[in-house]
Amino acid sequence: MAVSVKDVAIAASVSVGTVSNVLNRPDKVAPATVARVLAAIDELGFVRNDAARQLRAGRSRSIGLVVLDVRNPFFTDVARGAEDRAARDGMAVLLGNSDEDGVREGAYLDLFEEQRVHGVLISPLADDLPRLERLRSRGTPVVLVDREAPDRSFSSVSVDDVVGGRLAVRHLLDTGRRRIAFVGGPVGIRQVADRLAGARQAVAEVPDATLEVIPTDSLSVLQGRAAGEGIRGRGAADRPDAVFAANDLLAMGVLQALSMMGAVRVPDDVALIGYDDIDFASAAVVPLSSIRQPAARIGHTAVDLLLREAAEGEAFAPEQVVFQPELVVRESTAAVTRR
Repeated sequence: MAVSVKDVAIAASVSVGTVSNVLNRPDKVAPATVARVLAAIDELGFVRNDAARQLRAGRSRSIGLVVLDVRNPFFTDVARGAEDRAARDGMAVLLGNSDEDGVREGAYLDLFEEQRVHGVLISPLADDLPRLERLRSRGTPVVLVDREAPDRSFSSVSVDDVVGGRLAVRHLLDTGRRRIAFVGGPVGIRQVADRLAGARQAVAEVPDATLEVIPTDSLSVLQGRAAGEGIRGRGAADRPDAVFAANDLLAMGVLQALSMMGAVRVPDDVALIGYDDIDFASAAVVPLSSIRQPAARIGHTAVDLLLREAAEGEAFAPEQVVFQPELVVRESTAAVTRR
C-alpha cells in the first residue's frame, strides 16, 4: 500500500497541514520540524503524487503535442524545440502521432483533455477545426504548429509554404528544367496544398514550363519510392526532367527508385528537390537540395505562445507567427546546367 501524507504526519507527530507546508512551502516551517518530517518521509519511502496535486490545482504540468507523422525528422525537431522551451518552466511535452489519421488525432485530443494538460500544440490534419474550438472553449489553450487557421482564430507558428513551393520550383526552372513533376499528398493536408500552390505560381511565370501532379497517399519514403518507380518506368521523352517532392521523405523515396540499377541519373536526367531539410537530406547518396524550415524554432515559439495564452486567458489575442523558408542547394540539383 502506498504511503500517504497522513502516514508521514503520524510518524513525525505533526499535522497533515504541516507535512503539506514542508513539501510546498518549507520556509513557513521551523527548521527542526522540517528535519523531522523529512526524516519520516525518508524512513517511510513516501513519494508525493504530483499528478494529483496538479489536477487539484486545475491543470497538469504537461503540454500535449500532436504531429502528423512522428517518423518525419522534421516533427522530431519541432518536438525537441518544444521540449527545450517547456523545460524552462518545469513542464514536460507529451507526444502523440496522428499518423495522418483523423480518428487517431481526435483520440489524442480526447486523451490530452482527460489528462487536463496545460495546453495542446497540434499540426492538424485538415482545416475543419470545430474539435479544437470545443477544446479551447473548455479551458485548454491550443496553438497550431506548422500551419495557420483559415480564419486566424487560433495562435499559430508556421512557415510560408506557398513561398517555399515557389522557391523550390523557381530553382528547378532556373537550372533549365521545364517538365516539372510535383510528388505529394494527400492535398487535403494544408502544407501539401500550399506547397503545390507555390509550385504552380512558379510554373505559370515560364511560358514553356509544365507541371504534372503525381499524388501520394501519405508523405512517406514508401510512397515516394512508388512515385519514383512510375517515373523510372517511362521513356526519356515522357518523364519529367525535374521533381519537387512535398517533403524530404518522399524525395528520398523518389531518389531510391530513380537510382535503382542506374536507370535514371540524378540530377543529369532528373533534378530532385525536397522540403524540410531534415538531417538525412544532406546524407543521401546524392545529397538532396531542399527547402529548409526552422523546425526547433517553430516548437520553441509555439510553447511560448501557449504559455502566454494559458496565463492571460480570455484577454489573450491569438497571434500568427510566420517564418520564411530557405532554399538549400545540393548535388541533386546543383550539377544541372541550363539547357
